[in-house]
Amino acid sequence: MITKKSLKISTAKNFEIHDITSQINDLIDINDGIISIFSKHFPSAIVVNENESGLLNDLEFMLDNLVSDKFSYRHDRIDNNAKSHLKSFLLSSSETLPVKDGRLDLGTWQSVFFIELDGPRSGRTITLTMVGE
Repeated sequence: MITKKSLKISTAKNFEIHDITSQINDLIDINDGIISIFSKHFPSAIVVNENESGLLNDLEFMLDNLVSDKFSYRHDRIDNNAKSHLKSFLLSSSETLPVKDGRLDLGTWQSVFFIELDGPRSGRTITLTMVGE
C-alpha cells in the first residue's frame, strides 16, 4: 500500500528548528514499511538528529559561520536570500525512515526536524509518502 499525506508548518523567524516527530507519528497510516519525509521548499531542510538544545544552537552557529555575511552572493541580486539557499545545499530536503508498529522506528535519541532557513513563512508543506502494510 502507498499513501500520501501532508503536514503544514508556519514559522516566525528566519531560522527555526521544529521537532516534527510526534506530528509525523500521528499521520502514519501503515503498520510496517518506510516513510519518505520531503520538504517542498528549497530554503528549508528535513534532518534526523538528537533534540538537545545545545546541539540545535550549535547547528545554527555552524551554518551561520559556514555561510557568512562577509561575502557578496550572486543569488542575492535576484531575491536577497542566497544564504538560505546555500545553507540548504549543506542539509537535506528529505529523509526516508523505517516504520514499525505504526510509528517511526527511530533510535533512542533521534528526532525528525523541519529546519526553516528563510522565514518567517506560513504554510510550509511537508509531504509524507508511506509504503508498507
